Amino acid sequence: MFRTAFLPAYVLLALTMVGSNATTAHAHCQVPCGIYGDQLRFQQMLEDQQTIAKAQTSINDLSSGTLDAQGHNQLARWVVTKEEHAQRIQTTIAEYFLAQRIKPDASNYAKTLMAAHKVIIDAMKCKQSADPSTAEMLKASVLDLYRAYEGKEPLFEHTH
Repeated sequence: MFRTAFLPAYVLLALTMVGSNATTAHAHCQVPCGIYGDQLRFQQMLEDQQTIAKAQTSINDLSSGTLDAQGHNQLARWVVTKEEHAQRIQTTIAEYFLAQRIKPDASNYAKTLMAAHKVIIDAMKCKQSADPSTAEMLKASVLDLYRAYEGKEPLFEHTH
């Protein structure tokens, strides 16, 4: 029988374990469940790219003047947002496309693999820079990956 003095610790441990499992969700479960769609992955990457572009613009706007504490806080938040969305793109490429969808025996394997690698590199450049041209390069590389992967022109253009 558990002593009641230890009950809160066990409850806390259980909640921690449940919480830690809930936060480890990735771009895909890596099980052949068939519920994830390629089109949605591309749309999500383009949405992440637009968020990066907005963050870069905001970082540049905030950096152009003298900042008070609130301004520094906003600047830091935009930098973190830019980093998180670039990482999401890299994770989608690695865990969804490279691990599962881009097959070594496909006829367009080399072209698709190079296009996926370019997306990862361009997302890294967005992390390293507040230059809006890096976000535009990232958008172009996501669309180029779509062309290489699908073998056709994208039928969507993500805008807000």
